[in-house]
Amino acid sequence: MPMFAILVLLWMSRAVCSYDDTSFVAAVYEHAVVWTSDPTQPPTRQEAIDHMKHNLDVYRAQTREAKRQGADIIVFPEDGIHGFQSRDNQYAYLETIPDPEKIVWNPCDDPDRFNDTPVQQDLSCMAKENDIYVVANFGDKQFCDTSEDSSCPNDGRYQFNTDVVFANDGTIVARYHKEHLFMTELQFNRPPAVELVTFQTPFGKFGVFTCFDVLFHDPAVALVEDYGVDTIVFPTAWMDVLPLFVSVEFHQAWAMGMGVNFLSANTHVLDRRMTGSTISTPSGAVSYYHDMNSTDGKLLVAEISIKPIKNVVTSTDLPITEHDTAFVSDLFGDPFTFVELQKESDYVIVCQNDLCCSLNYTKSEISSEIYAFGAFDDLHTKEGQYYLQICALVKCANSSRDSCGQPISDAQTTFFHLNMAGNFKFPHVFPEVLTSGIGMDLAVGEWEYKDGTILSTSGISKPLLSAALFGRVYERDDGTSKHASGAKELHVHFFLLFVLVSALQGVLFEWL
Repeated sequence: MPMFAILVLLWMSRAVCSYDDTSFVAAVYEHAVVWTSDPTQPPTRQEAIDHMKHNLDVYRAQTREAKRQGADIIVFPEDGIHGFQSRDNQYAYLETIPDPEKIVWNPCDDPDRFNDTPVQQDLSCMAKENDIYVVANFGDKQFCDTSEDSSCPNDGRYQFNTDVVFANDGTIVARYHKEHLFMTELQFNRPPAVELVTFQTPFGKFGVFTCFDVLFHDPAVALVEDYGVDTIVFPTAWMDVLPLFVSVEFHQAWAMGMGVNFLSANTHVLDRRMTGSTISTPSGAVSYYHDMNSTDGKLLVAEISIKPIKNVVTSTDLPITEHDTAFVSDLFGDPFTFVELQKESDYVIVCQNDLCCSLNYTKSEISSEIYAFGAFDDLHTKEGQYYLQICALVKCANSSRDSCGQPISDAQTTFFHLNMAGNFKFPHVFPEVLTSGIGMDLAVGEWEYKDGTILSTSGISKPLLSAALFGRVYERDDGTSKHASGAKELHVHFFLLFVLVSALQGVLFEWL
């Protein structure tokens, strides 16, 4: 009997080792950030530290809880420590963050090595005390001389939107400066060159980038295709734009399209329509959260594979088809060619330029609701400039065809069968499905992305808001975007268009 017990223990030990070699536990925290911002009165350094302490105290508690649930890594959101500031106000919240490729530093063990680094010390000790990797976003300041550096901002310093990774012993192992600043991020500067940042852990190779970066080839796609990362950590302050840019649908889609794990941690600021965090794999979201009613943050913890299995994207040959009943309607600034779904069951093809899209469907009959299936193949110029090819099925906002593509958050029509494909000639296609529920629902487990096709043979149980194959044609981007000195220039006409669309969705902005 004792020998049997020993054999059982040996077998269990082997099983545990094998299990640990194939999976890890990830955590993301959607944080209801606390901040103060008075453009007329920049805070003192001590006031800024006191403000940040409120958020860091929450981080500390959530890190402990994540570890209690077995997490190996936790990701916190963009702007979660200091909130949203003007450039002058932001300065008091910044620290000089050393480059871990040049300097090995553990702020928890060696707090006096660099001056004025309380945030780095707090985060480092959180990681060390809980034996967990910590990914956090805050501001980095790097001083420069305008007489020696032609790109140096007029105030003599670079201010970077920065992701910092602390290993489980508290050592800084990665630092990433955000490349693609969003329209209102005038408090920050772009780095002199695109940074491709990875870090190795016992549970896989990770890449890091931030928010708006996800729409561009560098660094996002390059980290996966050229650097072979298994998992992306993604701090974000993502504002929803229906129907195709809802946080959870897009982040899940990116994981499925690129064949990686994707850990997205969003800020939770309801008056900016910022909510939605996911732990996603190439098979879809394992855990996600999206709530426009609660004012509380949310911790997600899930076990996922170290080495995700990628999906294969194939092209579908479709005939160029012109419809007498086709119409054009705007979807987030893009003129889609749409056809209305006039039958309960049908097979339709719609084309625009080089892109043709097909849809085979069966749906319930709700006479008051209109759905349209459309294609877009052109340069998107709304809040940035990038080339898109998209096949999209959308619920129209009302009975007018002009409303097809406009924001709508409720529906009654369900789809019993859905098969969507496109004749994409490139691999970067991201599948989206969004249904109406409590918050935004992803219909996880009711559809799959297979051979470049969105397929649901057993039906999607909740009413459908949209489904799309979101293609990015990176090689058709204009390539004229340059690294600007100082903060990125804001193009006024893009800004006004964005404000208009946001206003239509009931978004309240606090412009920086």
